[in-house]
Amino acid sequence: SVQTAKPTAPSVPPASDRVANQNPNGAAAPMSFAPSSSRSARTSRGTNGTSPRVSRPAAQPAPYRGSTRPQSASPMPPSRPNGPASAAMPRRRRGPKRIITLAVLVLLGALALAVFGGWNWVNGRLNKENDWLTSKSNGPATSWLILGSDERDGTVGGTADDTPGFRTDTILVLTKPKSGPSSLISIPRDSLVQVNGQYMKINAAAELGSNKSLVESVESITGQKINHIAKIKFGGLQSVVNAIGGVNLCYDQTVSDPYSGLDWQAGCHTVDGGTALAFSRMRYADANGDFGRAQRQRQVIGAIMSKAMSKETLSSPAKVMKAADAALAAITVDNKTSPLTLAQMAFAFKAATGDDGISGSVYWTDPGYMVDGVGSSVLLDDTRNTDLFSQLAAGTHAAGKVGTLAEG
Repeated sequence: SVQTAKPTAPSVPPASDRVANQNPNGAAAPMSFAPSSSRSARTSRGTNGTSPRVSRPAAQPAPYRGSTRPQSASPMPPSRPNGPASAAMPRRRRGPKRIITLAVLVLLGALALAVFGGWNWVNGRLNKENDWLTSKSNGPATSWLILGSDERDGTVGGTADDTPGFRTDTILVLTKPKSGPSSLISIPRDSLVQVNGQYMKINAAAELGSNKSLVESVESITGQKINHIAKIKFGGLQSVVNAIGGVNLCYDQTVSDPYSGLDWQAGCHTVDGGTALAFSRMRYADANGDFGRAQRQRQVIGAIMSKAMSKETLSSPAKVMKAADAALAAITVDNKTSPLTLAQMAFAFKAATGDDGISGSVYWTDPGYMVDGVGSSVLLDDTRNTDLFSQLAAGTHAAGKVGTLAEG
């Protein structure tokens, strides 16, 4: 026979619970619907008259997440008799983020005023000249023609070492491409050029022709547009070197040159402005003559740029002002140069003379080419030079030394 298990009778809650959990009709309310508060849940019959409908307690409002706390639901305290109701409300404090924002804005405003003041100070001291730039179209890079002359500054060594007159004996082309290494290339002062149908050395092009004639000659050699001019009195660099506390120069020969006044022991030395000037002028005691002098002049200007832009110099406002004043007194620029383009030139010069830059000279085929009425000249390699500057302007040339001397 099959035994059937008897169902276990449900436990009956105490009488007090049964009373509390009954609805008005006497039916026991399900335990899951039993209200947790002391109030009885309000119930009503459903539409079919059998299922009770229990109203849930009202949902509590979500916490307020705004920047200020909500007003209390309790009545506001009475306002003062003679003042507005808002006078009784507490004042809101400014958060730390707002204070920091205001501080940053103040600092930016002060910086803008300093930059604007510095811009006007530099721009007011720039010596500008017209009639340098040509109408040649701009190329893919920005190029500066940097010229140096000893003859007009009245310092010792100018007339004894160089041909008297208005001659640009230092000719450098600084190129900054849109991407790639910057470059600084020397053009020998005795390079043979033709101005208005007449052969001459390039250092006489400005004197016998015009300022624009010199720029046209350089553009003919490089094939690239010259965007800006910077003409430097090398005698003026003496004050700049002294203002920044001297520069470090290296030369591997011992020299005693009466023309430039240079007395040098082979090696590297930190020198003052007078020695740096003699170092940049000396050529008769150099085995490479004017080519060696061009190399040392690039070294002097590069050392000045590096020292002037060093942390040691920039951390001293007095030294910066003194160096800037001396530099602006020693330089003349074209009429389109601004403080911004001058700063860009300084950064490009520093990059070109650094480890990742390109420096050297143009290519030539004959350093002693004789021409009637001109004398011994440097005959340039036009094809190689055009190709060289095309690569420099495009930023595709590898860093390092270039030119005929670099290949020797």
